[in-house]
Amino acid sequence: MDVMVERCAGLDVGKDEVVACIRTPKTSGHGRHSELRVFATFTSALETLADWLTENGVSEVVMEATGPYWKPIWYVLEDREFDLKLVNAKHVKMVPGRKTDMADAAWLAELLEHGLLRSSFVPPPAIRELRDLTRYRKRLIQTHTAEQQRVQKILEDAGVKLDSVASDIFGVSGRAMLAALIAGERDPDTLAALAKGTLRQKLPELREALRGRFRDHHAIILKITMDHVAHLEDAIAALDAEIERVMVPFSKARDHLDTIPGVAKRSAECIIAEIGIDMTRFPTAAHLASWAGMCPGNNITGGKRGSGKTTKGNRWLGEILNQCASAASHTRDTYLAAQYWRLVRRIAKRKAAVAVGHSILVICWHLLTNDCDYADLGGDWFTRRTDLDKRRDHLVRQLQDLGYGVSLTKAAA
Repeated sequence: MDVMVERCAGLDVGKDEVVACIRTPKTSGHGRHSELRVFATFTSALETLADWLTENGVSEVVMEATGPYWKPIWYVLEDREFDLKLVNAKHVKMVPGRKTDMADAAWLAELLEHGLLRSSFVPPPAIRELRDLTRYRKRLIQTHTAEQQRVQKILEDAGVKLDSVASDIFGVSGRAMLAALIAGERDPDTLAALAKGTLRQKLPELREALRGRFRDHHAIILKITMDHVAHLEDAIAALDAEIERVMVPFSKARDHLDTIPGVAKRSAECIIAEIGIDMTRFPTAAHLASWAGMCPGNNITGGKRGSGKTTKGNRWLGEILNQCASAASHTRDTYLAAQYWRLVRRIAKRKAAVAVGHSILVICWHLLTNDCDYADLGGDWFTRRTDLDKRRDHLVRQLQDLGYGVSLTKAAA
């Protein structure tokens, strides 16, 4: 095979060591020369690795995406003049029974020199920092929700039916009652008197709901849980402030995405954190949808089509797009809502949400590429399109009756 890269290197990454293989031309001018070395994953050793690659004139370096272990190596080599490639381990799998670290590094280098590897998307440092913040915030929000549900379980175990009367037990009134329970107050009348606003209209129901078997055992667990809830709320607020600071260079792009129905400010931040704002990495919107795993896969063998389920892509992005699709389905007189309810009639709601999420991602690509806001087609788009199709077909048939050779397919194109 033709050699596409004269001087390259393949790295087999592990937790404690990295095996490097460089491929260079032989001094005689015929054939290829390989050299293997093993380096520790400490920063000083990785800098030695970078120096060794530079001394040998290596221009391109490839490594597998092995958990989080590739990141320190990538960050050290990123500061040097290397063309780095991160590849999916599934795409470069060795023959079973012949797998060693040395063989893996040599195999990666050989594939790279022949131009047979396709690099994965690795965002720039600013987007990586934003991604770390948004992903951690999402995990804290999920933990916060779980702790709130734990509070409800504690009250249910104690026979206190506060959530059956109050719509939000973590509002001002609910938190006051919970604090009183932790402090040792057990009298239903006294607890109900802590209600504020419209909740005071339900005082008789509150007295009944607060009459239970709340013990000191429940108070201890409830106090620890409420302290954890307060800590999580402070942490989420701190992350919000930091994300707002990091988002300053990308605020214009966030405002563009915020114009899409179903995409709010926080959702736009998460989308930008996952795909960045430079869409030149994805030649078309279809490439972006394929990378994200938001489009059907191909599975055709022997002329028979198998399951076309979506591929495994960026699950963080997929989750936020599905949430945006669900929110868009509840908007009024919008194209995305019309698309969702049009699809729900013949496929499941989950599949319809994936289809709308795909549309949102395609819209994001166009907005970021063209640096513009979203212009909605309207909730009646599909009706208007059907009417246009009918008028077009009627015109084609009239032309055919007059002897003109016009086909429906060409007219549609």
